[in-house]
Amino acid sequence: MIRVFLFIALCFLAAPAIAQGPPEPSAPSGAIATHDNINTDLAILNRISSILAQLPDFDKIDAKVDAGIVTLNGEVTEQATVERLKTLIARVEGVVAIEDSVDLSTDLTTRLESVRERFQSRLTQVVAGLPFMGLGLAVGAVIVLAGGWLSRRERTLASIAPNPFIAGFLAQAIRLCTWIVALVVALDLMGARALLGTLLGAAGIFGLSLSFAARDTIEGFVATMLLSLRQPFNPNDLIEVNGLRGRVIRLTSRGTTLLTLDGNHIRIPNQIIYKATLTNYTLNPERRFMVDLTIDPGADLGRARDLVVRALNGMDFVLKRPEPVAWLDAEGPEHVVIRAGGWVSQDGTDFELARGEAFRLLRYELDAKGYLLPEPIHRVRLEQPEEEAPSRTRPVRPADRRLADPAPDAAFEEMVERGRVDDGRDLLSPGTR
Repeated sequence: MIRVFLFIALCFLAAPAIAQGPPEPSAPSGAIATHDNINTDLAILNRISSILAQLPDFDKIDAKVDAGIVTLNGEVTEQATVERLKTLIARVEGVVAIEDSVDLSTDLTTRLESVRERFQSRLTQVVAGLPFMGLGLAVGAVIVLAGGWLSRRERTLASIAPNPFIAGFLAQAIRLCTWIVALVVALDLMGARALLGTLLGAAGIFGLSLSFAARDTIEGFVATMLLSLRQPFNPNDLIEVNGLRGRVIRLTSRGTTLLTLDGNHIRIPNQIIYKATLTNYTLNPERRFMVDLTIDPGADLGRARDLVVRALNGMDFVLKRPEPVAWLDAEGPEHVVIRAGGWVSQDGTDFELARGEAFRLLRYELDAKGYLLPEPIHRVRLEQPEEEAPSRTRPVRPADRRLADPAPDAAFEEMVERGRVDDGRDLLSPGTR
């Protein structure tokens, strides 16, 4: 796939070569004289006759000149012979126009003789060009061998490239460039420049059609290259892409593998990751959690808020700076909510466990002081004056004040490390951005 991508890019430059066609015969040029001159016609006829006499291909062609107009008669075996003759006559001074009355020969013997002569001529050219063909093949082979040797210098490429994917791309690019250079040099030494232009032009058209057919593949390749260069995340980072959250296992040429918090592996194509909104929760180790606590609207709201802030400051896993905060908010006409937030360091602390433990402790503190909503209990009161009315004081339920350990799950960390087994396909470099 890398070879095809580079081949397309190089062949686009040579696409105009296929549009070049064979040159058309030249037409007579210059001003036409206002008077007819017999001597001029005779001079033109003599010059044309001498040309026909010197070239064996024009033995069966006769020419007549009248008022500068040349009329050709006779018989030839190929139309290309007539076109070549017209080109020569058009260069003669004084020629006004050329009338073509030459017929193509229908004699089978004559035409076979013409084919035999052309075959012998081309065979002679091939034999004469064999030394140049051998030289071109030898030079091309040397270039290919040199490019292959250079592309196998893994240590040198690894020192230049930031990761194995870019190093492999450079190796493939070196091989492809050396093959193209070898082909150009070999054909040039063989004298086949016209064939080279035709091949490159056809390759350009093929590359154009292939680029449309493999658009998604090329997009994925470019996205992989950009992600491997920029590396917006490290191995084991917690990221979220298009609603999918998990720890980064590896980045390969086909996609990025995540391990969700439920233990499932998800492979996301690199072009989706490159274009989507990506959230990296691990890039900044400090992260704030938020908990909502509904309290009794008839309680002292200010004291309840201060109690929440003091409780957050007393938790060991909550950072002192940035400081924890709490504020009041209304949730309906009869409900008041305290929104509390505290910062934790994700280095050694599991965020979800810390948030859950903070919610438990804050609810216990508010419940102990009577700030929570009373229980939805319906009481039936009978009018009995002789009996003492029941007390409205709500008993405080005992709660467990032991602090749970918010450290990360060691088993899950072990699962992440098992998924990070290096098999040579991972393009991420730990510790780099």
